[in-house]
Amino acid sequence: MELLAPAGNFEKLVTALHFGADAVYFAGKMYGLRAFAGNFEDDEIIKAMQFLHENGKKGYVTLNIVANDSDFEHIDDYLNLLIKAKVDGVIVSDVGVIYYLRKKFPSLNVHVSTQANINNSYSAEFFADLGVTRLVLAREMNLENIKKMHENIGDRLEIEAFVHGAMCISYSGRCLLSNYMTGRDSNRGACVQACRWKYTIREENKEEEYPIEEDERGTYILNSKDLCMIDHLDELEKAGICSLKIEGRMKSDYYVASVVNAYRRALDKTLESDKLHDELEKTSHRRYTTGFYFNSDDKEYIESSMPIQTAQFIAKVVEDESEGFVKVEMRNRFMVGDILEVLSPDDNFLKTIKIEKIFASDGTEIQDAKRVQEVVTINCPYHLKKGDILRK
Repeated sequence: MELLAPAGNFEKLVTALHFGADAVYFAGKMYGLRAFAGNFEDDEIIKAMQFLHENGKKGYVTLNIVANDSDFEHIDDYLNLLIKAKVDGVIVSDVGVIYYLRKKFPSLNVHVSTQANINNSYSAEFFADLGVTRLVLAREMNLENIKKMHENIGDRLEIEAFVHGAMCISYSGRCLLSNYMTGRDSNRGACVQACRWKYTIREENKEEEYPIEEDERGTYILNSKDLCMIDHLDELEKAGICSLKIEGRMKSDYYVASVVNAYRRALDKTLESDKLHDELEKTSHRRYTTGFYFNSDDKEYIESSMPIQTAQFIAKVVEDESEGFVKVEMRNRFMVGDILEVLSPDDNFLKTIKIEKIFASDGTEIQDAKRVQEVVTINCPYHLKKGDILRK
């Protein structure tokens, strides 16, 4: 199965590949549903696809807004750019955009977005008849129905499904809450995540407000747990899923590294289950659920608005220095005496370094690295690679 990672910007794209992604999905500056991710300028799209193809990887570009007529006025220039860049597919939710692409730009592979709410075999057959190449299934589907769809549709379409990350409270991500409360349209890439805010309730005829708090059973409104299917990859494959999608174009570089690394090792069966779970606890997340895949009684929307994590992103390796030292870009404060853990796709994974020497960018020895994103040199008994991460 393909491991498909989010790339909110070029740095995250490089990180995803470094830690084992087979493909990434990203957006240009227009037509995507994550307007506040870094996203890619036109020349960066071309650069990104060149980089991906040189490394034997694939790149898919999101074109998944709910489109108005005015959105078609300048879309041809953008689509010609994507053809020039040789993107491997475009992710689309709007039927009008799909129709337009198949009519005027038939060479582009079309992946139907999860926002299209594909829940049954007839919808799959409809899109197959339109000539699309892949379906990104609605997150509300269970494994039994996915398997039936795959049996019915055969090899006419590839099936992609989300396996990890934040989930929207609304049906397949179609929501008006952000639009209503702030004027920022979630269906056009500007979601403010109003569902994650804290709310109170008030009886109509009384002034007093009551906070919505959790008990041992949760709150049951608005805020969803995060999806995690790392224990069930074989079952996903048997159901006919060919691409495993990780959510997170708005998430950090460290999140991309941690989650991609864990799923790569799960697919390659190189790390036992308890350590995989430890890895996923070390980056920002809400408590995990398997969502709708197993029709479980696990109430999906039981969660506080605050994410949790058990480790902190400290630094990113810039280059191996002379024997016994490594150059890193600092992301969070650390000092002499700290013990840092290595996050790496190779055998240095989970090794530790006790910090004994820190040299600032001007070469002076310091005890405390506290200037954000300063490149410093530290002692290191291993040969780390550019892109490896240190955490605490």
